[in-house]
Amino acid sequence: MADEQWGPAVRLLWGPPPGPPARGPRRGLTLEGIAGAGVAIADAEGLGGVSMQRVAAELAVTKMALYRYVPGKAELVALMAEAAMPDPAAGLDAALERAGSGWRERLGAWARELLAAFRAHPWLLRATVGARAVGPREVGWLERALAALEGCGLNGAESMDAVVLVAGHVRGIAEQERAVSAGGAAGAAVAGGAAGGVAGGVAGGAAGSGPDVELGAVLGEVMRLRGADFPALGAALASVARDGGQDQALDFGLERILDGIGLLVAARGAGA
Repeated sequence: MADEQWGPAVRLLWGPPPGPPARGPRRGLTLEGIAGAGVAIADAEGLGGVSMQRVAAELAVTKMALYRYVPGKAELVALMAEAAMPDPAAGLDAALERAGSGWRERLGAWARELLAAFRAHPWLLRATVGARAVGPREVGWLERALAALEGCGLNGAESMDAVVLVAGHVRGIAEQERAVSAGGAAGAAVAGGAAGGVAGGVAGGAAGSGPDVELGAVLGEVMRLRGADFPALGAALASVARDGGQDQALDFGLERILDGIGLLVAARGAGA
């Protein structure tokens, strides 16, 4: 069943490029070119703007011609995600090298590079969830995160869960940023659940834009009218206004996650 569902995408992602057709016109497309056209559309319009028909039009071929290379949209999106995900052998490896040899520093660098990838292509947030085929680049990212935890005393399941936890935090921050950039501050509140964002915008009144400022605007009027009903929130907002601390959701959450992993590592006797 899995091979029937994901086999075509796996073969496209991991196998050799398709050869020339047995009959018919000479192939003039490449999987890289097809993926690139899809990425360009998704970057401009989101994943909803991508279809086999639209990609075919961008490549100046018929939809049926495109089907000779890619059997459907699921396989197309898999190719796009692989193309858009940065090659880990390039920037990611360099970032990990700069981070040093410590697991905490390396996993933190991995998380920041992942956020950069989501910021460059926000539609990847939708394209990289659920049961699906994954390509060499995405597996390479997972490999490097797990390698950062080698020698820490965690078993395989714990290491996998630790990586999923870090990646989930990064995804939450990226979702919040995506919602704000799309003009949906309320959506950012749902995606991020970030009280810090509200605090920064309402209490700080900071100029500019970003999740804190945009999200804060949603509750600004409520706090002005009914602030006395929410004393704990009022105290937190006053603290932010006095002491700062805006736009730290990624680092704050990431450091707390790494703290927790560090406690487990220490409990296993490996040290941090």
